[in-house]
Amino acid sequence: MIRKTFPIFLLLALVVTACNAVQAPTPTPTATPTTTPTVTIAPSPTATATATVTATLTPTATNTPTITPTATISPTPSITPMPTVGFVFDRWKLFEIPPEIADGIENPLVAYIVNNDSVTVENLSTAQPSTNRQTLYFSSPVSGIRYPIMEMTASTGDQVYLSRTGNAAAYFVDDPVGADTGLYILDMELGFSARILPITSLVQRGFFSEPQWSPNGEQLAIMLATGYDMDIYLIPRDGSSWVNITQHGAYDLWPRWSPDGRYLAFVSDRAICPSWRPEDEGACDATITPPPTGGHVYIMEMSTGEITRISEGVATEPPQWINETLLTYAQTDPTDLLNPERRLLIADINTGTVREARQQNGPETPINAAEAWSPDGSMVLFQDGTQNNLIVLMNLDGEIIDTLDNYTFPRFGMSAAWSPDGSRIAIGGAKGQCPYGILVVDDELDIWSNGQNPPPSMCDPVYSPDNQFLAFTGINAQRADGARNIYVASINGFGAVNLTGDLRGEVTLLGWVGNP
Repeated sequence: MIRKTFPIFLLLALVVTACNAVQAPTPTPTATPTTTPTVTIAPSPTATATATVTATLTPTATNTPTITPTATISPTPSITPMPTVGFVFDRWKLFEIPPEIADGIENPLVAYIVNNDSVTVENLSTAQPSTNRQTLYFSSPVSGIRYPIMEMTASTGDQVYLSRTGNAAAYFVDDPVGADTGLYILDMELGFSARILPITSLVQRGFFSEPQWSPNGEQLAIMLATGYDMDIYLIPRDGSSWVNITQHGAYDLWPRWSPDGRYLAFVSDRAICPSWRPEDEGACDATITPPPTGGHVYIMEMSTGEITRISEGVATEPPQWINETLLTYAQTDPTDLLNPERRLLIADINTGTVREARQQNGPETPINAAEAWSPDGSMVLFQDGTQNNLIVLMNLDGEIIDTLDNYTFPRFGMSAAWSPDGSRIAIGGAKGQCPYGILVVDDELDIWSNGQNPPPSMCDPVYSPDNQFLAFTGINAQRADGARNIYVASINGFGAVNLTGDLRGEVTLLGWVGNP
């Protein structure tokens, strides 16, 4: 087997650590980075929703803006700043990554977690004691070969975040004792893991902070609480440095990479509240002003640091990229529970135009849920919450292509996925509610696989990036244990194969890794 040369700086660090009998002290909350980045991020222009972004074909560059030291804050008696996050590089560990993974994934693999596996079970109907461990696996949809990647504590759950290429993972460890709690990075090319953030939770100021890998798996974007606000940080795959790329007094939330890595979309309340830092001019008074529930949508061009505002209205959920130039987001009013509504909007970042995806002659206050956009952004499938969660396929002009009224999913209890070529849509359940079997339709809502004949049932479907396979979570009620398993089928939903039937643990589907 070909062995990789381990970086000399990591080997020296491991030797030093081994020679020290006393564990390194916990870093102070205001740790100062040791790197000196060289590129300065330009200030945010006051762009409107019709701003035009000039496109280039320049490849994504590593963003290394200059870090501005945080000003010394003299808090008023009524406003006490939260401790600034302290970055670390400790709890090192080596993993034996299979060479088929470490050397680069040639064909897309299914990624999943198996919790509390017990391979020696003889009676499937007999409960087994918990092992308190879970394992991350990659599996081939063709051969079924299973590659064990890493084992972790079961409390990590589904808080495992994989790069699209499969060369890196971020995962959160919740140590009951507390010593090892934090966010970790695993470099799968080196088989090296380390803790980078000793945070106690991925929930930051009430917002869930889901780590986001760049398309090439080289940089991790994450939002973190600072003294009074939220900022977005970038961390390289080796975890050796970090940089605050927003450095603003507002709440900067939910970073999302464009598929080509050129842009980073995020949500910010900076147009509503210039700053939450008491010493800043025009700052919001946190003693009388409630914290935000969202903000406007912005994009940052990573090669220049230029920030452009995209939306006119306020987004209350993370934005989602449809492709390299189209970005979608939803608008809701989370404070108005008696009159719910949810609107879908789509932005073209090349032209700066934003339009609402709205049914012609539709309800005045739409409730459009569980949406899935076609790869070219011309159509969207969603649940119409004003009509008993009717499944609707609509084009961008608001014309209804067709509807499905004989499949009843709870609101937001549906999960749909388009095939990469836009020819098929898989429709399943979500959040463990999987009432139907394999349901696959085409771009006119004509049925290919009708979903009326489980087992298995189908939840959380997702197509492989090479357009060859459909993966999903399914339950076969005819099994004695009624276990949930991971299945793969053709893009039409035929020939489903169970990838995890010989395992004896609870499974969680993470998706696909490896580019086509």
